[in-house]
Amino acid sequence: MPPALDPVPRPLDHLALSGEDERPALILPGEALSWQRLRTRVASLAGWLRAQVPEPGARVATWAAKGELACLMPLAAARAGLVHVPINPLLKRAQVAHILADSGASLLLGTPARLATLEPGDVPVDCAVMGEEEAGAGEPLPPSTVDPEALAAILYTSGSTGLPKGVMLSHANLWLGAVSVAHYLELEADDVVLAVLPLAFDYGQNQLLSAWRAGACAVPLDYLAPRDVIKACGRYGVTTLAAVPPLWVQLTEQDWPPEATAAMRRLTNSGGALTTGLVTALRTTFPHARLFPMYGLTEAFRSTYLDPALVDTHPTSMGRAIPFAEILVMAGPVRVAEAGEEGELVHCGPLVAYGYWRDPARTAERFRAAPPQSRYGGTAVWSGDRVRCDADGLLYFAGRRDAMIKSAGNRISPQEIEDAAIKTGLVREAAAFGVADDRLGQAIHLVVRGPPHAREDAEAALRAALKRELPGFMQPHTIRWVQAMPLNPNGKIDRAALAELTS
Repeated sequence: MPPALDPVPRPLDHLALSGEDERPALILPGEALSWQRLRTRVASLAGWLRAQVPEPGARVATWAAKGELACLMPLAAARAGLVHVPINPLLKRAQVAHILADSGASLLLGTPARLATLEPGDVPVDCAVMGEEEAGAGEPLPPSTVDPEALAAILYTSGSTGLPKGVMLSHANLWLGAVSVAHYLELEADDVVLAVLPLAFDYGQNQLLSAWRAGACAVPLDYLAPRDVIKACGRYGVTTLAAVPPLWVQLTEQDWPPEATAAMRRLTNSGGALTTGLVTALRTTFPHARLFPMYGLTEAFRSTYLDPALVDTHPTSMGRAIPFAEILVMAGPVRVAEAGEEGELVHCGPLVAYGYWRDPARTAERFRAAPPQSRYGGTAVWSGDRVRCDADGLLYFAGRRDAMIKSAGNRISPQEIEDAAIKTGLVREAAAFGVADDRLGQAIHLVVRGPPHAREDAEAALRAALKRELPGFMQPHTIRWVQAMPLNPNGKIDRAALAELTS
């Protein structure tokens, strides 16, 4: 049976108490940890951490691949009364230096090869640096009794438009997020969750936490190519696979042997909308798996999901609020948008983070009083995302407030152009954005990736198709074809890098 939807939060490390002793909890290269072994390792690692960093609430950072340390730290740090700062292993030294300084980390544990790239001055003088192999076993600590409202983690956004900013998450935020997702995905103790996304990414970390909430097994994977994912699915009998759209595109372009899809029960998507074509490709590749499109933001973890039963009839919908989330579409500070009217998505409830670490100005911009219509009240996240809600209560993404293209007096959603380009079948991926133009204000630039063997007249055919589908003011002024889309550390299309291609 799926775990109960219990609204009472607990200390995050109590997730280690979920599973049956002899069942597998974590499969690592060369070693499988049972739930009993997982509990022992979390307790001893927590004891070691407390000996190294005795100050309650101190920050401890990890910059490592998905080995035992990276997987157990969210629970071990919580049990030790510390705040975990996971650093995406794909980040470079300058971004890492910023995170260490900004978070005030007292300890950095990392892969020696990564630590070797740091230069003098990258690490604050009061931050100890140790290789992950030095993390030892200390006096085992019992399950913590910390207030669930205490700070548990700081997750740094990728910073594609500036320096990374740290989102403050409490034990309650992370615990209830795991409870919510495990419940609506209907995860069970015999599930095997393949964790391919970065653990410093809220969507990636929740793969571990929601699996453990259900007493299930997680298989962390650092993959180099889509074939690595396919092989792991077959080897471990994976039942649950989560990805972002660029990865789904790559995976559906591969040939999947029957043994790699036989056990698959569910697929989840976040970090960008699925297209109708991609939904069709996923259905073809995984004919027996339920598909869960989801929407979220680090500042409130996860906001919506679409019931798998509605995917075929409403493939572009974001769905409805997840358990413990209240979603309002606001046409103004105090007015809820009418059905079909565009407004800003506002997330209220216990999943809302505490703001940005040491950044009151940016916190005040995004974390504001909930609208008067909220049943939760308190603080809400004003997402900046523009959405519409139909008469049936289903939400649809319209675009980011700060990503809207303003051309010749028109406000244009990049996603509408991107969806139209992909719908032609001539391209596999598309990204639209505005570039400064003296005459128009912004000219529309479209970057696309075609199939491996694109038609010789692909651009002419694409422009002709877009002219049939979109009004004149939405036609791209420039189309650039690329062999591969640049991705940011979370696996999403890096729009800042794309903009540089046209500068």
